[in-house]
Amino acid sequence: MPDHARLDLPIVLPTVPNAKDTCVDRLTASLREQTGVRKAHVVAATNGEPDRLCIHYDPDTISLPRIRQRARSLGTELTDQYGHLSWAVEGISRPRRARTIANRLRQLNGVVEAEARAAEQVRVEYDRSVTDDDEICDVLRSLDVHVCDGVLDARRFSGGPGAEPDADDREDEGHAHDHGGIFGERTELLFALLAGACVAVGFGLSFAGAVPGGISVGLYIGGYVFGGYHTVREAIDTLRAGEFEVDFLMLVAAGGAAVLGKWLEGAFLLFLFSLGHALEHYAMRRARRAIESLADLAPDTALVRRDGEEREVSVDQLRGGDTVIVKPNERIPADGFVTQGESAVNQAPVTGESVPVDKTPVETTAAVRDPTTLDAAHRVYAGTINGSGVLEVRVTTRADETTIAQVVQMVTEAEAEKSPTERFTDRFERIFVPSVLGLVGLLLFAWVPLGEPFADSFYRAMAVLVAASPCALAIATPSAVLSALARAGQGGVLVKGGGPLEHLGRLGAVAFDKTGTLTEGAPRVTDVRPHNGTSEEDLLRAAVAAERLSDHPLAEAVVQYGDEHLEGRPPEDAAEMKSITGRGVRASVDGRPVHVGSAALFDEIDAPPLPDPLRDEVEALEADGRTTMIVRRGDTYLGVMGLADAPRPEAAGVVERLRRAGIRRMIMLSGDNQRVVDAAAERLGLDEARGDLLPGDKVDTVRALRQDEDVAMVGDGVNDAPAMANATVGVAMGAAGSDAALETADVALMADDLSQLPFAVGLSRQTRRVITQNLWIALGMVAVLVPATIAGLSIGPAVVLHEGSTLLVVGNALRLLRYDA
Repeated sequence: MPDHARLDLPIVLPTVPNAKDTCVDRLTASLREQTGVRKAHVVAATNGEPDRLCIHYDPDTISLPRIRQRARSLGTELTDQYGHLSWAVEGISRPRRARTIANRLRQLNGVVEAEARAAEQVRVEYDRSVTDDDEICDVLRSLDVHVCDGVLDARRFSGGPGAEPDADDREDEGHAHDHGGIFGERTELLFALLAGACVAVGFGLSFAGAVPGGISVGLYIGGYVFGGYHTVREAIDTLRAGEFEVDFLMLVAAGGAAVLGKWLEGAFLLFLFSLGHALEHYAMRRARRAIESLADLAPDTALVRRDGEEREVSVDQLRGGDTVIVKPNERIPADGFVTQGESAVNQAPVTGESVPVDKTPVETTAAVRDPTTLDAAHRVYAGTINGSGVLEVRVTTRADETTIAQVVQMVTEAEAEKSPTERFTDRFERIFVPSVLGLVGLLLFAWVPLGEPFADSFYRAMAVLVAASPCALAIATPSAVLSALARAGQGGVLVKGGGPLEHLGRLGAVAFDKTGTLTEGAPRVTDVRPHNGTSEEDLLRAAVAAERLSDHPLAEAVVQYGDEHLEGRPPEDAAEMKSITGRGVRASVDGRPVHVGSAALFDEIDAPPLPDPLRDEVEALEADGRTTMIVRRGDTYLGVMGLADAPRPEAAGVVERLRRAGIRRMIMLSGDNQRVVDAAAERLGLDEARGDLLPGDKVDTVRALRQDEDVAMVGDGVNDAPAMANATVGVAMGAAGSDAALETADVALMADDLSQLPFAVGLSRQTRRVITQNLWIALGMVAVLVPATIAGLSIGPAVVLHEGSTLLVVGNALRLLRYDA
């Protein structure tokens, strides 16, 4: 990577009094702990400009999008100086070509980072003041890589937004479909088969005495042409970028065979090499299409009601506020909320939930104020499948801003981010390929000490060149990562790249936020304990009357419980309600004062002391993890109620599954009091619980845990964003419909379902095993073939074994598409 890619990135500081604020110190300390960040510091204001935060980082280790995400999680925003593009393209057929294209893009002045993938994705970060996307697109065209139709938005055309493309753009877009040749993406496979036919026929004719030998040689040359066509093109691009790749090694070996007059072996080499690559591309396209299928979930058209009429329009024309009508068994065309009708909706395509979710209408005026606060029973997502009822849905987002559109975009960006193993293999290849060329150079002179003909030494050197070419090594990791990302997306889990995928598989500890993650997030009454002969109904009536005037979550839980258990006999109306912050409430019910609150409330007010039996009852409930509310009417204590934020039904099972998956340590983090947290952790089988934590305390706790081992922080993606940013992997739950959760997390569980976490961890660990197996296969084959060819193994068997290992590696990676926890 060129030096100019290692930049100081200016970041606007959060709103603080000055750069010496402790929040800024926490921010810089957190950023410095990110792997790949070399330095994070404040640059003092100059010429009226605000203080800035600068980050020096290694783009080979951490990408600019990841820094942007971390900075946003910690409360800052990158300036708009740096542009970001992520394009679907056509013309990148294999990882080696992708690496060549990325290197060529990095040579463009102003490009900060560039990554290309054999999944036909390109991601570029660039300085807007130096270059733009038109210049980047021109570089791609020069490499015969074409941006797919629809990716270049209307702003790129000379007429401005909404304008039609000019003639050159139309020509380029039309050409994008046939970049591979007259047979499209099948051209490489057909050329490989033609090369094989030439080799087979030429070999057969060589045994026919009546046929001149020149015909067989001519057919072998045809095998060279068809088998080497794509390889030569890619080798030229590689050399133009100033690098040597595997393709170049194979061409040298085939050329050497031709120099020796061994046309059959050279043609056979190029035939198998091109066939192996064609099959490799087929497998990569299969994995890529599993991801592309996510984009096909949403329908192309929608039935919309406008001006009292129903009409069918393209989903691209839908606007916020439109009402769409979704008939039974149809896909929902946009994100929104239900205004009429009831139905069960299959959300598996987006969230991975296996059971359809019942949807009911909501009052429109309340929903319009903030649709994101609506319950899941009212919200729907584009691409999900309606059940047997007719739904009317009010649209809240444009087609390009729906949850599924964001998922597709983020998966696309994730494909272009390399994992740590990929970065290692890239560095290894940059050393290995020149070393192979050096070894081959030495073997060319083996005839001197061995006293053999030069032709024999030359042939041996070409065989070693074939054996040592790291084809399988180049495809070992990207094929596994791509397959795993596709499988995760199908299961309702968004993993943002190979880095988080591998880190998730190495976790030793998981820290959970308590409220809303391990628990349901809403307190409910669990115990009603009358005191001194008071009836349960009398206790409830007094408590509900007083609490009905409060908007505190605990009060709402008491009122809901009372409404369910008083069987239509409502309590008297209360008056003069007064909230006593942190303690409880006081109200007048039927002319008598009623106090509802904690034991501390009754210790502080002028009233008879709390009876010992009742105090013992309170302490027993709190020891069991309950929040207590004591009720007193006048001078008479009526009893106590216990409330708890109930654990999610699946939480205990998830903890057990994670333990079986190899997670050694699980910790609960919460702002609740320590006794409540301890009790909840014990019920769920967690190893440790830490209560009374402020958001900053959670950050410090996660950073301390990370010093010992890789740790994941699981939360809602908003309140826990700083803690997630400081964890090895941040995991957000319920990300569907939540822009903040999708943005801040490394891994997003689309459904509000904790049971997706063991699936994600299991898939990541399986991916690591597959990558390890692939690397052993790739390097093991090289280790076996190199000494074998030096000892005399001919080119033919070496090619068969070499290409066979490549296909074995790809097939092994594709098994991840069928992974099931």
